[in-house]
Amino acid sequence: MELKIKVPSSLSEMTLGQYQRYLAVAGPSGESEVSETFLSLKMLEIFCNVPYATAMRFPVSEVNRIVKIITGVLNEKGELVRHFKMGDIEFSFIPKLDDMTFGEYIDLDNFLGDWDKMHKAMSVLYRPTKTRTGALYSIKDYEGDIYHESMKQMPLDAVFHSIVFFYTLGIELSKTMTSYLEEAQEEKGTILERALTENGDGIVQFTTSLKEMLSELNILLN
Repeated sequence: MELKIKVPSSLSEMTLGQYQRYLAVAGPSGESEVSETFLSLKMLEIFCNVPYATAMRFPVSEVNRIVKIITGVLNEKGELVRHFKMGDIEFSFIPKLDDMTFGEYIDLDNFLGDWDKMHKAMSVLYRPTKTRTGALYSIKDYEGDIYHESMKQMPLDAVFHSIVFFYTLGIELSKTMTSYLEEAQEEKGTILERALTENGDGIVQFTTSLKEMLSELNILLN
């Protein structure tokens, strides 16, 4: 009997939960000691829903072909995903980051640097859409862990591109803060200088954390 399997052709066809399962096998930086053959078969099991025992019976050439496709998809580039649907609910990215509450920022800061908790970070960044008219939209208030588990089913492109978005934003914020700090030093405004230094250090640390995450991602994907 011929077995038909669906190989994902884009990141939107993969989920965050699948990628977390993959990382549990491959390790956060690809340092796992499992064999390349085992990892390849696990990729078929996780991303194509092929039982491991079934994948074992596939020809080597077929396994290699599918793994090459999956690896290419995981390297897919793209833009920030503003909206996506899970079931009957549309989720949207925070329309204005400046409006993020202190509680939301604390949760995001605690979860964003850990792939095991990434679904929790995404529940801060993406909420059910409340209203939407053209490019303008609003989202529901943050409700803590209510959507944590649901976010494991969100499309992987939204996850990857939101991380890249925050890293890029962090670089811009660092440049801006550095410029302000230099101006403050020239004016010898000690109070302002101290405040900018403290805030600048926080932004640099946040940006460094995201850069390390992206670096680990690239190690896994290349």
